[in-house]
Amino acid sequence: MDSNACIYVAGHAGLLGSGLCRTLARDGYTNVITRTHGQLELTNQAAACEFFRREKPEYVFLAAAMAGGIHRNKTFPAEMIYVNLAIQCNVIEAARHVGVKGLLFVGSACSYPRQCDMPLRPEAILTAPLEPTNESFAVAKIAGIRMCQAYRAQYGMRLMSVIPATMYGPGDHFDASGHVVAALMDRFHRAKVAGDAAVSVWGTGRPRREFIYVDDAAEAMVHLMGCYDDGEVVNIGVGEDISIAELAGQIAKVVGYRGRIEFDASKPDGMPRRLLDSSAITALGWRPHVSLAEGLTRTYESYRKKNPDT
Repeated sequence: MDSNACIYVAGHAGLLGSGLCRTLARDGYTNVITRTHGQLELTNQAAACEFFRREKPEYVFLAAAMAGGIHRNKTFPAEMIYVNLAIQCNVIEAARHVGVKGLLFVGSACSYPRQCDMPLRPEAILTAPLEPTNESFAVAKIAGIRMCQAYRAQYGMRLMSVIPATMYGPGDHFDASGHVVAALMDRFHRAKVAGDAAVSVWGTGRPRREFIYVDDAAEAMVHLMGCYDDGEVVNIGVGEDISIAELAGQIAKVVGYRGRIEFDASKPDGMPRRLLDSSAITALGWRPHVSLAEGLTRTYESYRKKNPDT
């Protein structure tokens, strides 16, 4: 991408979108365009098409999505599938009409089957049932991946799909609707302030997850936009996972919470394990830079700046 190319980051205010904007600015890209939800409703096909017709972006990072942890997925399954399908369809079709030079679609690791050989490889998608707690979101993301592949095949467009490991960092929802790191960080901090003797965490604590700091994931995606042109999904991960129990302990330490951590086995665990095979992007010259310990520290610092009075 030329440094002055017109780049549209869809979902710039979210966890990944804000990371993409930071990375693009750091790398010297000067013509990045964004729109808030209030300025542009991407579930509205006419509005999306008019925006693309008027702005004519050359490159698109499709990070806009309705996302969250198990709680949000279980509470809003209909919205999860509708909103995400609508955004994907409208943005990709609008991009076709203006002839974008490249579009990168952000998928999700929950698109992989619930029970699957590790590490997870793209060819495993649609080979077995999905995890029920996030099925609506996963189905929408799989549809986005297949849409990119279909548009490549029929229209010759440069559309690429990535699946990042579970992202965390500044810009997440630090409440029950957020991803696991943000939700737990908020819970432990509030428990520390309140002097609570114990914090309850959903599930058994046994599931294992791979976590990637959002700016690392964003850097990988910008790297791919500059060097990759294939319909095969690219995983973006760090190559190691930890249990939710271990994660909770690390977050409690960063926050400074010294009470008990109790696991509520009556609540769902989600997928037993998610660890990505990221050999494809490693072969393309990208490596993660931020360790989990450093990333959690940075994330908590960001949380405290946004919530100084809690």
